[in-house]
Amino acid sequence: MHRVYLSLGSNIEREHYIRAALDALSRLFGHLQISSVYESEAVGFKGDNFYNLVVGIETDLDVAALSTSLKRIEDDNGRERSGPRFSGRTLDIDILTYDELTEPVAGVQLPRDEILNNAFVLLPLAEIAPDDLHPVLKRPYAELWQTYDRAQKLWPIDFSWRGRVISRTDSAVE
Repeated sequence: MHRVYLSLGSNIEREHYIRAALDALSRLFGHLQISSVYESEAVGFKGDNFYNLVVGIETDLDVAALSTSLKRIEDDNGRERSGPRFSGRTLDIDILTYDELTEPVAGVQLPRDEILNNAFVLLPLAEIAPDDLHPVLKRPYAELWQTYDRAQKLWPIDFSWRGRVISRTDSAVE
């Protein structure tokens, strides 16, 4: 089995599509390790705020098959691919890491650059995998978050899934 971390985001009917993604991922992979859900401003374009989180899974799928499965979940949830790259979306699911791979596989850059570039990826990853090491830098995600120095606003939101509280607004963002 392969250990994989995924980034999920939505800025169109956010609660609906994040829940739909979690449902689909749970059906495919069983147990999900789920971070808090954070709201953040759109990065790279003007648009509605996003909900973002990170999910850890274990899978026997290779990178290509996993990528295909995730694209199918996005498509099943109304993902529009014909618009600009940086635009609103119902659902975005990206492979952040796949075991310790450090090179492109099947068109997927591993690890994904957004880990180090975006607070809405690094903070939830550090939350659920604080002691895991970034495959290239060999530094724990918690340490990478503590030294993160980009000005990006994000805040936890109240979010539940299948009767389970995933996050609360009173969660502290360090």
